[in-house]
Parts: sequence; structure tokens; C-alpha cells
Amino acid sequence: MSLSLNIIDMKNLNLFSNLKHDLPASIVVFFVALPLCLGIALASGAPLFSGLIAGIVGGIVVGSLSGSQIGVSGPAAGLAAIVLTAIGTLGSFQNFLLAVVLGGLIQLLFGIARAGIIGYYFPSSVIKGMLTGIGIIIILKQIPHFFGYQSPEGEFSFLQSNGENTISGILHAVNFISPGATLIAVISMGILLLWSNVLSKKAKIFQLIQGPLVVVVVGIFYVVMTKGNSIWEIQSQQLVSVPVPKDFGSFLGQFSFPNFNVITNPQIWVTAFTIALVASLETLLCVEATDKLDPAKRVTPTNRELIAQGIGNIFSGLIGGLPVTQVIVRSSANIQSGGKTKMAAIIHGFFLLISVLLIPVVLNQIPLSVLAAILLIVGYKLAKPKLFISMYQLGWKQFLPFFVTVVGIVFTDLLIGIGLGLMVGIVVILIKSFQNSHFLHIEDQSNGIHKIKMTLAEEVTFFNKGAILKELEALPRDTVLELDIRKTRFLDHDIIEILEDFSEKRISRNISINIVSEQGIIENPESFISFFKLRLKSA
Repeated sequence: MSLSLNIIDMKNLNLFSNLKHDLPASIVVFFVALPLCLGIALASGAPLFSGLIAGIVGGIVVGSLSGSQIGVSGPAAGLAAIVLTAIGTLGSFQNFLLAVVLGGLIQLLFGIARAGIIGYYFPSSVIKGMLTGIGIIIILKQIPHFFGYQSPEGEFSFLQSNGENTISGILHAVNFISPGATLIAVISMGILLLWSNVLSKKAKIFQLIQGPLVVVVVGIFYVVMTKGNSIWEIQSQQLVSVPVPKDFGSFLGQFSFPNFNVITNPQIWVTAFTIALVASLETLLCVEATDKLDPAKRVTPTNRELIAQGIGNIFSGLIGGLPVTQVIVRSSANIQSGGKTKMAAIIHGFFLLISVLLIPVVLNQIPLSVLAAILLIVGYKLAKPKLFISMYQLGWKQFLPFFVTVVGIVFTDLLIGIGLGLMVGIVVILIKSFQNSHFLHIEDQSNGIHKIKMTLAEEVTFFNKGAILKELEALPRDTVLELDIRKTRFLDHDIIEILEDFSEKRISRNISINIVSEQGIIENPESFISFFKLRLKSA
């Protein structure tokens, strides 16, 4: 087995030649990832620093080992509820860290066993619905932050831990608008739109220096200048909150380590398997989605991705971090900011590490409303209204799974929404299979004899029983039925039994059944079961 897990493959990736694109993109991803790492840790009931560790490991370790060129990994909102429950069930955060390590080992085994192929079995309509739903969620969840109202950061489910939901959070935000936070958010939005729609087309300097970096600097400057102003000042709870260590020793003291003494506890293994399964599924779905967003249309090796994620979770658990997955918000921000290779993800991980070491005080001057403005742009690009129109024009068989996935994600959570969309997609496939199992053609009605030709599809399964049985029962008296099976490669035994049963009824209605096969026409076979058994043997 060739894993090809070179940290940097210069021959194939040419990573450093794209730094002019990857460096600005990594800065944007860094500013998007920072509050999400902290918010997801808070929503998970874990130490804030554990979210930062997961972000650093996701960027540096997973980014280096992954075969994805534009995917970004870190702590995932979809795992927050699992983490919150597991910490309480297992008794301590150190016990939970052991489950993260073991979950990483299980993911590693998934990759070696080539389980990454699962991701290819999700319909395109569901993947597009996932991207659109996440875009809408980003917009809805960031509206309160835009106005300075503090709903829980990092939560992507409809029902929030503070007892509110997505809609009520927005309504409360309108009632508690903070003038200072809203003003700098509006200014930031204006700068971002001006930068992307006008300035970036005027000169290369505006392409090198990204708008999100500019609005973060402007936001910090605004906080400093308005400090002490009773109306326009931004409160501390409306700013990024990074742990500030007093010295290097206290920084190291923030790391936690797994308790290997409880490795025989069955509950540890149950939690580990749950983490591995959910994290792998989220990663594979994100890989499928980011590959669709990638302008270069590169294909990520999914088995290698599971191996990279497994190693990342082992590292994260060993030093006190939350479980990591590839995540769509940071990945889409990377793509939309011009990231070309995995260097953007790796550099963003180093930025997280350096920032929490050297400039935590500066980071704590960034308004959350400025970051909300950045994320609103990201969300809009994922959920453009014209996508709904284009999906509708493709027909109901594409639109329905897409729409159900979007609604499910917005009003429940990510995995439930995808599950609902997938179920609808399967029902659509069953309906299409029901409709396409056979084709009827009336060839002759002379001399009072009906001649009807039924051409069976390439594959006819038990899903088609109802349709075929209905057609057989509707045949008029005095009919010659030609059953054309020349294109049929699979015929379920259930269908053969239907034909066998009908051959006994047909005599009283003067119906003849002739089979048209590669060998010629077989008139009224004595036993359909024997005939098809013989056909299978000859095939």
C-alpha cells in the first residue's frame, strides 16, 4: 500500500510558487478560524485553549499530510454536542482526550481499509444543498454578532445552548443593537464590497492585500480610538477572547494530556468509535463539497484524507485538543480568498500558533462584528439565490433533495439535514427505478389479437414488482405478449416469480408470452424459473 504522505511533494504540488495567493488566503482563514476555534470549544464545554490546539493541529499536521489542496481542518461544530455529552459521561476532560486519541486510531484504520469511498455515494444535489444550507446558517448565525448581540459562537444547530434558536437570536439582536459594533460592521462590509468588486480589479496591490485583513486592522484601530466613549465604545464581550498567558510556563500549563489508565473502560471505546464515525463522515462530505468548489477541479484522495485526519486526531488528543475534521466554512473561505495549495491551510495553522504565543492581547482587540461581516460575505457566496433557480430548472428530481437538505440543515443540524436529503434522494431513485423498469409498445391489433411488446430495462429489481405486476394484470384478453430481455443483465428472482405465477393465469385469458432473447424467440416456456436459471448459467 502506498500512502504517499510526504509533507510537501514539490514535484506534484509546486507549493511555494503559489505563495502570492496562499499567504493572503491563509490570513483570511486565520481570522475566520480564530473565533470559531474558541466558540466551538465554548459550545463543547471544553477549555478554550483546546479549540486553538485543534485549529493548530488541523492546519499544520493535517494540512501537511492531507491530499486536499484547498481543504482546511480544525474543530468542527458538528461534533460539539458529542464532545459536550462525552466529557460529562466520561468523568473528566483527560478521559475524553483518550477517546479522541483512540478515535484517531480508528480513523487511521478506516483509511487503510479504504472506507473513503463512502463519500462518493452522496448525490450531487445533496452536496450542493449542504453547501447552500451552511451558507444560510453562516448568514443567520452571524447577524446577531453583526449588531453586537452575543449569541453562542461556534454553534451551527437551530437550537442553541442558551435556550434560544437561530430565529429568536436574530430577533433579540434587533432589540439590542450596539451602536459601536454595528457601525464598524457596516464600515467593514462596505470596505469588503468595495475591495472585491472595485479595487481588486484596479491594481495588483489590492489583490495581494486582502480586504478581510484591512477590515480587521480598521476594526482594531476603531476599538482603540473609541475606548471610553459611552456610545460608540465596543464592550469586551463583543471582542475576540483569546487566553493570555503571563509567561511561557503558564502557556505550557494550558496543555492537557489523556488519562491512559481508563483505556479498559468500554464507554471510552464507544465514544472513540462515535468520534471516528462522525468525524470521518463530516470530513468526506466536506471533501466532496470543497472539490466541487475548487476552481481547478482537483480530486482529493479520500482514503489518504481519512489517514491524515486520524493522525491529526491522535496528535490533537495527545496534547489536549478537540477532535478535528475538514470543515467547510474555513475551506470555502480559503477558496474564495484565492488559496491555491495546501500551504494556505498550513500557514494558517502557524499563524494560530504564533498569535496565541506572541500577540494574544492584540487579537483580543478584534471586534466580533468585523469577523461577522467577513463571514456574511462567505455565506452569501455559498448560498447565492441564483443557485436555487438553477437547481429548480434541473427538475424536481434534483431540486427536491437539494431543498430538503437546505431546510433540514437550517432547522436542525448538519448531519440530520444531510440525512434527510439523502433519504429523499433515495426515494427519488426508487421512483425513477419504478418508472424505468420497462417499456410497453402495442405493435398490432389486427384480427382481434393484441400484440404487445414489453422491453425490460438493463436491471430489474424487486422495486419494480408493483409496476410490472400492474401492467401484466392490465393486459386484455386474446393478447400475445413479447417479453424482450435482450438488454437485461439482471432480473430479480421476485420478477421471475411474478412471471411464473402469471403464466398459470394467462391460459384462462388466452394470453401467450413469448420471450425474446439473444438466442431467438421462445414461445410460451413451460417454466420461467427454469428458463432464467438456464440463461444465468449460459451467461
